[in-house]
Amino acid sequence: NVSGVLCISQAWPGMARTIYNDHKRFLETYLTPYPGFFFTGDGVYRTSEGYYQLTGRLDDIINISGHRLGTAEVEDVVNHHMAVAESAVIGYPHEIKGEGKMLAFLPLKRLSRGYCTAETLAAELRELISKKIAKYAAPEYVQVTHRLPKTRSG
Repeated sequence: NVSGVLCISQAWPGMARTIYNDHKRFLETYLTPYPGFFFTGDGVYRTSEGYYQLTGRLDDIINISGHRLGTAEVEDVVNHHMAVAESAVIGYPHEIKGEGKMLAFLPLKRLSRGYCTAETLAAELRELISKKIAKYAAPEYVQVTHRLPKTRSG
């Protein structure tokens, strides 16, 4: 069980070879961070059985009180709660801290509706995130929703 950055060691037929009118940017973005590998920009989790699970884009970062925090990292912890079906975490403006607060949207599992109040769920999630990541990473607000908006591809 290990988490990390998804990099690919061999070329494949449909891969990008440049960025139009900016080949230097292509090299700096995809080939320079991990020499000898193509950097996809995604985080990944590998199970002890060898299965891979993409955890999200590494560039989705929220700056909370000077701490850079990936949204996928927080969503991964939140999704381990037994009542949560999936989650979306976003940052939003704070008049003093800049982007200093976080909001979590949570559709619940069908069997878990009525499991607890929104306040109880929010408190449990804050405690879980405080233990797994850090206290500053806990979302200030938790919004229970019926579903998350999706693109056509899901």
